[in-house]
Amino acid sequence: MTSFDRRDLGLLLLRFGTGGVLAAHGAQKLFGWFGGGGISGTGEFMESVGYAPGRASAAAAGLAEAGGGTLLALGLATPAAGAAAAGAMAGASAVHAPNGFFAQSGGYEHAASLGLAAAGLAVTGPGRLSLDHVLGHRVDRGWMVPVALAGTAAATLAVVGARYKRVRDEKEGRQGELFDEEGVAYGS
Repeated sequence: MTSFDRRDLGLLLLRFGTGGVLAAHGAQKLFGWFGGGGISGTGEFMESVGYAPGRASAAAAGLAEAGGGTLLALGLATPAAGAAAAGAMAGASAVHAPNGFFAQSGGYEHAASLGLAAAGLAVTGPGRLSLDHVLGHRVDRGWMVPVALAGTAAATLAVVGARYKRVRDEKEGRQGELFDEEGVAYGS
């Protein structure tokens, strides 16, 4: 089949929209573009929300977002690109989850939407209006989808789990400061 259908056009629009937003978001982290903090500012933020070391976490998130987003927009290496972007958005969702779902209250709505779209593209594929199609799907094979998603899921669980432990330990450490050596609450 050589003609393009509406599915191909729909996937192109979804790839451009999702990939473009992710690429811009990653450029904020990596380069400080579009009002972002760059590696230094984002690294400080990452440390403050429990991702350590901060600069390395900022670089990893920025590369997953900017690189994954750019590759998604191009329709190149779609399984790996979608999985990387979805993993980064899972990490962002973990930070925003305590604020509930909706973005207006600082929730994870936006990050979850981008992550699910990226994962959906990894599974569905880029369509025929893509570099993957032009290159004969050399870096978009069926077996790559579960491998990319499983690898990203394992890494994401490890990173988010370590963050959760750091945040929990920090809260418990502060809790201990409310009591004196004998267990009596200060100010009693």
